[in-house]
Amino acid sequence: MAGQDQAFWRRKTLAEMSAQEWESLCDGCAQCCLIKLEDDDTGELFHTKLSCHLLDIGSCRCSDYDNRHARVPDCIHLTAENAGTLEWLPQSCAYRLVAEGKDLYWWHPLISGDADTVRQAGISVSGFARSEGGIAVEKMDRFVIQDPSRGRR
Repeated sequence: MAGQDQAFWRRKTLAEMSAQEWESLCDGCAQCCLIKLEDDDTGELFHTKLSCHLLDIGSCRCSDYDNRHARVPDCIHLTAENAGTLEWLPQSCAYRLVAEGKDLYWWHPLISGDADTVRQAGISVSGFARSEGGIAVEKMDRFVIQDPSRGRR
């Protein structure tokens, strides 16, 4: 009986979660919506402070979530199978944490009960991201950052 009292993310795998549980794992940081650049020679990935043009930066939510894969063909479809293998997912991503058997951070809305704690903890991209719209591909390297949770160079 005690196992049933545990939060769903502590007792279920990603594959066992309902659609509602799955969606609630997203903390709304939008770090996964930042544009990544790949070095052609080394394969190394670099985060930028540029976000997908569908991201509403203020709310850190996709403005066309249901159609995002059709509108942005390289938008990754996160699944229970790939959540633990996508190295560019933030270390703090709930999907990654659950896939790795770890618990959520204190600021996650499922823990704190407040969606704004992600922003308060400095995890959200809302304070520094800007849309990729209007930025030429050859100029995107000017927006490379080291810490996608803080937008720092």
